[in-house]
Amino acid sequence: MELTYHRKGEYLFPNLAVQEEPVQLGKYGMLRRTYLKENKQNWYQSMLLTGKLNRHLLEIEKAAEDRMDVLMAGLLKQYPAPDKEKDQLAWTAHMNSLQAMAEETILTELVYN
Repeated sequence: MELTYHRKGEYLFPNLAVQEEPVQLGKYGMLRRTYLKENKQNWYQSMLLTGKLNRHLLEIEKAAEDRMDVLMAGLLKQYPAPDKEKDQLAWTAHMNSLQAMAEETILTELVYN
């Protein structure tokens, strides 16, 4: 491996760059990044410098989306929704509460651990 250097004053600094392509993170990936940056600084820095951070965040995002689908299906089976055509507001309130329950589980299991 051959390194190149640049001079800054009297010092030589290596030209280092992490080769990562930019990625589009969703809600859970961004929450995970913020959690790692604020609470697990050493792990965050290590993953950032080795180029594994974006891959980890994408894995968390995909796992969270998959888990949300599974949890919503299970919660709908356990707590059936009212008829949407008869009472749209009750249906919306019910679905929002189920989504909040599923999201709380995802945040606890995947994002904040």
